[in-house]
Amino acid sequence: MASPPVTKEAALAFGRDVYYGHGKIEILPKVAVHSLQDMAVAYTPGVGHAVREVQARPEALSELTAKDNLVAIVTDGTAVLGFGNAGPRAALPVMEGKATMFKLLAGIDCFPLCIQARDAAHLIDILEALEPGFGGYNIEDVAAPACFEVVRQLEQRVAIPAMHDDQYGTATVIAAGLINALKVTGRAAGDIRVVVNGIGAAGTATIDMLQALGVGEITAHDKAGIIYRGGDYPHEHWRRMAETTNRDRLQGDLATAMRGADVFIGVSVANQVTPEMVRSMARGPIVFGLANPEPEIRPDAALAAGAAIVASGRFDFPNHCNNVLAFPALMRAALDTKTRRVSREMCLAASRAIAAEVPDAELAPDLILPSPLSATLYPNVAEAVAREAVKQGLARVDPGVGAVAAKTAHLRRLVQERQRSLPAHPPGAAAP
Repeated sequence: MASPPVTKEAALAFGRDVYYGHGKIEILPKVAVHSLQDMAVAYTPGVGHAVREVQARPEALSELTAKDNLVAIVTDGTAVLGFGNAGPRAALPVMEGKATMFKLLAGIDCFPLCIQARDAAHLIDILEALEPGFGGYNIEDVAAPACFEVVRQLEQRVAIPAMHDDQYGTATVIAAGLINALKVTGRAAGDIRVVVNGIGAAGTATIDMLQALGVGEITAHDKAGIIYRGGDYPHEHWRRMAETTNRDRLQGDLATAMRGADVFIGVSVANQVTPEMVRSMARGPIVFGLANPEPEIRPDAALAAGAAIVASGRFDFPNHCNNVLAFPALMRAALDTKTRRVSREMCLAASRAIAAEVPDAELAPDLILPSPLSATLYPNVAEAVAREAVKQGLARVDPGVGAVAAKTAHLRRLVQERQRSLPAHPPGAAAP
């Protein structure tokens, strides 16, 4: 079900008109301090005992500090969704919004790190130096191809998970939506051809996930046109796509790519697709126009042109294919298993668990993905991802079957109790 449009006034009020100060997030102590004795225990000299304990037993850091549930949301502001290279200052509202979702949906404490980095190497060095204070890194809005190198280097140089949400958070939800869209339209993954438009971070990861799902044929398209074997491409990830997609070596523009295709997935920019392009696709096509804030083609236009199922990245349109359905549970599982990286197989486990949250009997053209307000979504997805991490041998800790789901549900309840003490809507924000 679509939500009402979000007005500028309501959006700004959520950061400006809060119960004190500004912004969507704060840091609160988890211990009660009512006396001088409490202060002595909580701070000095009490913390000295904790220092000595960590020196004697490094694993005590996890027992005595918030590190294992504290994630840095890291950006250099070079690829802010819908705005491009907006810079680290303008990216801060996005990081605060993401921190809010992590806490509400999976009980994860987050701290925004908006970094004025000179280049990818500088960003990597900074994050390597900051590792002792965090349990994980969520890389956000870092432009391709630098983002690929950042994640690759961090996986080698730090002992905490570094998840690039724009890659695998997005791709995980796309795969989940496609699983159910194929059920609704009676298609099999091995029999379809998918066009992916926008071969940056999200597009590259989406193609990886589609291949893991067993999709029969994929046509990749970017500003250079259809990517094909033998083409001359400036980016390594484009060259890799040229070798693993487009079996028929199609060449040309997006209209050529879409002709006869069963599925279109757009992770690019607004207004790339015309109704004529949709009409040229296979009968009853699936159209995921995920560019934000405006999609490649608006859902009503795609439906009028014959699309059987449409999805967008927005909550005010039906079938909101938004990475918020995935990233909280992916990180929850990574933290609780102490995995050093989030693998494609872990993301695929998340995709299947997200898809399973909509029972087959309830699937419909306008209902292929669950609501982020679901009480069961994040516990179930986090559990599925944790079990996959254990199965793959990536987990340094096995929490036990059911433990991650139970912990996620418990943390969500604690956050919801805190939410009840806050005003339902900031003073300047209209209620829906």
